[in-house]
Amino acid sequence: MIEEERDCIDIIAQLSAVRSSVDRVIELLIIENFMEYINTPLENSVEQKEK
Repeated sequence: MIEEERDCIDIIAQLSAVRSSVDRVIELLIIENFMEYINTPLENSVEQKEK
């Protein structure tokens, strides 16, 4: 977009969209890992509580 000499506002809009998408992927990864920890408890209850 820069090489095409697009308007600054267009570039900022695209960067904002990319940032939002990356934030959403991070959120999904965190939720997925958290759910895995909840659904697969450890045998040792002390370790589970720390986890």
